[in-house]
Amino acid sequence: MSADSVKRAESTPDEPMPFAELGMKQDEYDRVKEILGRRPTGSELAIYSVMWSEHCSYKSSKVHLRQFATKAPKSEALLVGMGENAGVVDIGDGWAATFKIESHNHPSYVEPHQGAATGVGGIVRDIMSMGARPVAVMDSLRFGGADAVDTRRVLPGVVEGISHYGNCLGLPNIGGEVVFDPCYIGNPLVNALCVGLLRKDQIKLATAPGPGNKVVLFGASTGPDGIGGASVLASATFEEESHAKRPAVQVGDPFMEKLLIECCLELYAADVVVGIQDLGAAGVSCATTELAAKGTGGMRVDLNLVPLRDPSLRPEEILMSESQERMMAVVRPSDIPAFMAICQKWDVPATVIGEVTDTGRLVMTWDGEVIVDIPPGTAADEGPVYERPYHEPAGQAALNADTPDRLERPADLRATLLRLLGSPNLASREWVTSQYDRYVRSNTVLAQPADAGMLRVSEVMAGAEPTTRGIALATDGNGRYARLDPYTGAQLALAEAYRNVAVTGARPLAVTNCLNFGSPEDPEVMWQFAEAVRGLADACRTLGVPVTGGNVSFYNQTGATAVHPTPVVGVLGVIDDVARRVRTGFTAGGLRVALLGETREEFGGSEWAHVVHGHLGGLPPQAHLEAERALAAVLVEAAGRGLVEGSHDLSDGGLAVALAESCLARGIGATVTLTGDPFTALFSESSARALVAVRPGAFDELAALCAEHEVPCYGLGTTGGSSLVVEGALEVPVSELRETHTATLPALFG
Repeated sequence: MSADSVKRAESTPDEPMPFAELGMKQDEYDRVKEILGRRPTGSELAIYSVMWSEHCSYKSSKVHLRQFATKAPKSEALLVGMGENAGVVDIGDGWAATFKIESHNHPSYVEPHQGAATGVGGIVRDIMSMGARPVAVMDSLRFGGADAVDTRRVLPGVVEGISHYGNCLGLPNIGGEVVFDPCYIGNPLVNALCVGLLRKDQIKLATAPGPGNKVVLFGASTGPDGIGGASVLASATFEEESHAKRPAVQVGDPFMEKLLIECCLELYAADVVVGIQDLGAAGVSCATTELAAKGTGGMRVDLNLVPLRDPSLRPEEILMSESQERMMAVVRPSDIPAFMAICQKWDVPATVIGEVTDTGRLVMTWDGEVIVDIPPGTAADEGPVYERPYHEPAGQAALNADTPDRLERPADLRATLLRLLGSPNLASREWVTSQYDRYVRSNTVLAQPADAGMLRVSEVMAGAEPTTRGIALATDGNGRYARLDPYTGAQLALAEAYRNVAVTGARPLAVTNCLNFGSPEDPEVMWQFAEAVRGLADACRTLGVPVTGGNVSFYNQTGATAVHPTPVVGVLGVIDDVARRVRTGFTAGGLRVALLGETREEFGGSEWAHVVHGHLGGLPPQAHLEAERALAAVLVEAAGRGLVEGSHDLSDGGLAVALAESCLARGIGATVTLTGDPFTALFSESSARALVAVRPGAFDELAALCAEHEVPCYGLGTTGGSSLVVEGALEVPVSELRETHTATLPALFG
């Protein structure tokens, strides 16, 4: 008889179990015993420990995340919302897009290459499990100070891991962020996004209906890598000793995942899949409990049938392993031969490991003995829910009172622009993005350094009717803004991503988010989290874009030091005709330069205060959401009418940096004239603003469109020449701008 069998558990109720070592609290363990009416077996404890971990159960965040549903705007485009592997939205012409962003922060610190690579692999499988072909990835990265020794260890490995996995899959990397701040030393943020396309009538869900249907595990075999990753690395405070947790980092094989993608698509096309779930965090434990809980309620699995790379693995280790490139499908018995034939065609191993039942129990056996017998919903859906105490951080009022007004303003605006343009957070990202393939598959329309990535939809699926339609994606976030005011900071993250999509001519449609915070057991961190979620939910309601899903990443801290609260927001938009897209920056000489939106004296959390003075204090810019919505309407309609030839949003570094980057886009200068205080006009980071290059003769039509939407429109000057000239303030040759902009990251990491 197995030492971990249910029979032994029933007869030895007082036998000590290692629940604390698996990250469970005493009251959580007591709750498991109450559910089962006995102590759990070792295998059952493994399941509950990972499924009830912070990473998998959202036990500290659920009470706040509900706002995304209660405040969500009604959207006919939303086909699948929160609760599935990824959200799905209708983008027209019979097409749907599915997208999601998730974190792989702690693994990327412990083992940068594999941590980042498997972060890409995991989010790609989430998209595959919805029935879609993954078509592009993006990444939002944050590291400690650019000159920190550990940043030089972590960043190259992370970039290499993202590049290796995405390039091997043949997925273009079309955008993202790279941000440096000392608060991320020892705890980088590696947030990966994937988007996929599918016909709107071909959505797949994670469900296991139909007693007698077979449960098939296919893809890579199961090994010891990643055991406990969800609970060990992502659901606990991160300590300096975390290098000892390397075994909890998964090892990826992008070539197997590429085969898995093509195999899944053919399985879907053959209609031999009833339900499907990827194996990510919590591995077999997650896939079996979630599929069973959403189906007819029961499943029987023989763990001896799970293909292993290491035959010495115990059942608990099999259940907790997070080995990559694995999927689990529910298949009708009559379809098993066709399913297996397709897997064999793609050299994807596949094994029937069990079947669906209607018993309401998840039963697993090992060597003929029952080692798991639980109600699956109690693991998948009924984990603990905490209403953590929270309060405003001590010193928050003093931080907000320390405004940038006391900082010395520069007399030399030219030198200030160059200093900002060459700073690590504003310098060219080409050293990073050149390692990614941005144009593989030939459907990329816009990619870095564009404000948003854009893909054409046609030719994605063989035999599909062609369409001129495209999708645009952007991710944004600002930890300094959120540190000063998490409510407003979260809204500004959404507003910037929303604006970046709109400046390309695409209509913002839906939101995903990755919420990166410190320990939820710290009331000050929970206040930041609660305020950020409240702000984001309110902003989504105002802007009319629903949250389709995302990820909460807690315990982003080393010891007692938490990272800045960092909500990262991804926005997906749709454009009816990709030929009408608007390129970033100045596209030709002789165009009229216009500023849309209102500039205010707002420097709290700004790049100027950060770079020049090392200052963080005051309040961030106000989030003018109605103004953002009006600005987006103008930008989308102006693109559709062909009024603008180029555009660029205003954010970090303000108008000065936007002008410089617009000149650098194609080496075209500009001459502009500003009114009022030139320092405020150039370096304020007020929101709801964009720079546009207007087609000759179209300025009056654009101005009338702006007036219709009550969006301020200011003619600044014209494009042309070889220098950026701000009359009476500064003049810099474009060649000097480029030299300053491109030198920083290669000097640090090259």
